Amino acid sequence: MNRPFAKRFNAPRLSVEEAERQGRVSNLAIKLLGGPAAIAFLNAHDEALGGRPLDLAIKSEEGLNAVKQILDARTLG
Repeated sequence: MNRPFAKRFNAPRLSVEEAERQGRVSNLAIKLLGGPAAIAFLNAHDEALGGRPLDLAIKSEEGLNAVKQILDARTLG
């Protein structure tokens, strides 16, 4: 049967761990930088990290820690 209004989500879904890291880094960035600046930071390529902070934080705990260090350095320094 044709379902014209059915949701079509074809992208891979995040694992529970990845989603948890995404939430942690997003909340931290918003807390430290504010909404628009946090979104810009998380989605733009960062030379110091060698990639997009959100992708790195989602990928591994080490990536999350690296992004946290950059955020701390930018807000404290």
